[in-house]
Formats: sequence, structure tokens, C-alpha cells
Amino acid sequence: MSRIRAAYFDPDGTRYGIPTYWWRGAPPGYATRRQLTAAGLRPGGQPVAAQVLWRGVGGTRTAYLYRVDLAAPKRTATPAQLRAVRAALTARRTCPTCGTVRPYYIPRSLGECLACAFPQEDAA
Repeated sequence: MSRIRAAYFDPDGTRYGIPTYWWRGAPPGYATRRQLTAAGLRPGGQPVAAQVLWRGVGGTRTAYLYRVDLAAPKRTATPAQLRAVRAALTARRTCPTCGTVRPYYIPRSLGECLACAFPQEDAA
């Protein structure tokens, strides 16, 4: 085992407090949040079960691992929630001055669409 791997290998958690493994050295049954998301799962309120440590830019990097057998299925949005999100995004594209729904989000700095904010440029 290399020195780097030996430095980050603590399966009992005596040195780091929780079981620690090197990059790509975690046993099966553990997954990161991204891996759980890709599998259609979420941590579901469980605490961090282990961690992976590796040397990276700026020092030692950490990735927390969760147990796959305790993970819960991802929740899906209800039709009412999807309608609410769609309405909110449409409201962000609707100009309060002219009432036109634009193909872009209205800049908050202007408070209205570009055609209403700069009418002389639109006429040219």
C-alpha cells in the first residue's frame, strides 16, 4: 500500500472519527450524494457513514459517503408543484410595463424588458 493510501486508510475511524478511505478505495455499499442521485436515491436523513480523503488542489479534499441500503427513493414533484414552478418562471419572463412574455428573463436591474428600458435603440 502506498504512503498516500496508508495516510487516508482508517476503516475503524480511530484517526479521523469516522471510517475513512482513499480515493476509489471505499468498499461497496457506500455512495456519495451524486452517486445516490444518479441512482434515483437520496440520503434520507441518515448521518454521514464514511468519508473519502485525497490530496487535491488547495490541500486535502473530502467526499462524504452514505450507506446505500439506508437511502430513500428520490421524491418527485406533484403536478401542482410543477405548475407553480412553470408559473413562476413565466412571471420572470413577463415585462411589467408592456405585459409581453419575452424569451429571456427580465433583468432585475432594469425592472422591465429591454425594449421598454431602451426604446430609442429598439426604434433604430
